[in-house]
Amino acid sequence: MERFFKLREHGTNVRTEVIAGLTTFMTMAYILVVNNVFLGPDGAGMPANGVFFATAVGAGLITILMGLVVNVPIALAPGMGLNAYFMTVVLSSGGAITWQAALGAVFISGLIFILLTVTKVRQMLLVAVPESIKMAITVGIGLFVAVIGLKMANIVVANVNPGTDIAGPVPGGSFNLAFGNLTHADVILTLIGLLIIAVLMVIKVKGAMLIGIVATTLIGIPMGVTDVSGLSSASWLPSFDDLTFGKLDLGAALQVGLFEIIFVFTFVELFDTFGTLVGTTTRMGLFKNKEKGEKVVGKAMLVDAVGVSAGAVIGTSTITSYVESSSGVEAGGRTGLTAVTTGIMFLLALFIAPLALIVPSAATSPALIIVGVLMMSQVRNIDWDDFLHAFPAFLTIVMMPLTNSIANGISLGIISYVVLAAFSNIATNRKVKIHWLMWVLFIIVLIRYIFIGAE
Repeated sequence: MERFFKLREHGTNVRTEVIAGLTTFMTMAYILVVNNVFLGPDGAGMPANGVFFATAVGAGLITILMGLVVNVPIALAPGMGLNAYFMTVVLSSGGAITWQAALGAVFISGLIFILLTVTKVRQMLLVAVPESIKMAITVGIGLFVAVIGLKMANIVVANVNPGTDIAGPVPGGSFNLAFGNLTHADVILTLIGLLIIAVLMVIKVKGAMLIGIVATTLIGIPMGVTDVSGLSSASWLPSFDDLTFGKLDLGAALQVGLFEIIFVFTFVELFDTFGTLVGTTTRMGLFKNKEKGEKVVGKAMLVDAVGVSAGAVIGTSTITSYVESSSGVEAGGRTGLTAVTTGIMFLLALFIAPLALIVPSAATSPALIIVGVLMMSQVRNIDWDDFLHAFPAFLTIVMMPLTNSIANGISLGIISYVVLAAFSNIATNRKVKIHWLMWVLFIIVLIRYIFIGAE
């Protein structure tokens, strides 16, 4: 084992790597519960057991593959934000797009990733898109996820007036957000859970979100929110009922209306993966040798791309590299043995499915809100003093939650940046280099709005 993972060469040992793998698992195991919120019966409409099985097996197998093939301590699982987008694609279509078709779109986006990675175009796209928009995408998705958490918890509710607003009659009515009933048991439990996770995060407890979800679920039992009545008859062996394995619908995914969705899955995953891989490998000191670092990240990108399509076949939304992998690096993880340990833990999680499936939304909502906070941190990397970058970033961020569409945010960010940069080149002495791929994206987005329309 030491020779295979080159433990001595990396200055580590089996014990350290195993502990690091367990640490990574603890920090990202919340996805086993949270993914069902987006993809399950109350989200995209997939069977709960099928979602849990696909999440555990997909995360486990692809993480093990990353460890064995690339020998880096990076874990993968269905990505937050992308699972939210998966849900909105299905729900906003009014039944026109099934979850099977959405899985087909994820599968195709994985094939595109493989092609982009092999041809090195993937790396070129990362250079083409300005840093401000890359950061804004992460921030916007974080805000989008947080709003979903607040709505799920009924802390924030939507009030719709069919014909009037405070300013008078409004065509089509008005819409506003307001506080929900803060005395309701679900809301109280959510606030308790939010406090628990926040406190644990402040005092830097590893696995804060998972601990918070478990604690909130237990507190919900005497409150009547957590229903444990089904545990007495539950089977503790992995269930193969209602699996989503092989249920993707490629024929439906190839319809014209899904091309945009495939594009968004590809676009968002592109930047999310790159940031995670580069950030984690840099932290572990891999880029002290730049050539070696780039080679390793290239291999990791290929495994990540394979994981996207493989995850869709297994039956889950986009599997991606997790930023929580950095917790394992901080615990001393330096090789693929850390990832293999994490992957094995995900596979063993199949034996706790009955427990995971009783977790109420009031216990998972706080985790979504906290994830939003963590993703929002990237806002500090945007240059708000430069309007050329500030305005596109602002549109990218706010249009995601306001239009309930990640695609709209990205699209408007691209359009506004290219237009402002072009006018800057024409009317001022400031010459801004616009990568030719940005023009390609600009044209694609315009075609989308002209011929397909906004979501």
